Amino acid sequence: MSGIFWNRNLLLLLSSLLGCVLFIGGCASGLTTIAPRPPAQYEKLGHASGKSTGSIGVLGTATNFIPMGLNTRVYRAYDNAIASVPGATGLIDVTLEESWFWWVIGTGRTVTITGEAIREIK
Repeated sequence: MSGIFWNRNLLLLLSSLLGCVLFIGGCASGLTTIAPRPPAQYEKLGHASGKSTGSIGVLGTATNFIPMGLNTRVYRAYDNAIASVPGATGLIDVTLEESWFWWVIGTGRTVTITGEAIREIK
């Protein structure tokens, strides 16, 4: 049988391109809202920063399936950042940074939230 669909070189090329697209596409994500929209009037209070860590447990990477404080780490880091500046009620210009580390039975994931602390003016 001949034809475009049975050409081995073309199939190999298309398979390689599809694999590259899937690999590159799997390493990207869209923007996510972390902080709520700031109030209409506010005053800036200074730099704020907060961290929180969660873990995925149990041994090797194929069996990392037990989340321990993992799902709420962004919220806790945001709350810690607000609490780091007395009187703050929110953040603007928010940045999220994530790092991870291995420990004896799993991995730890640390989220650091930084931004400008604000207080609503009423």
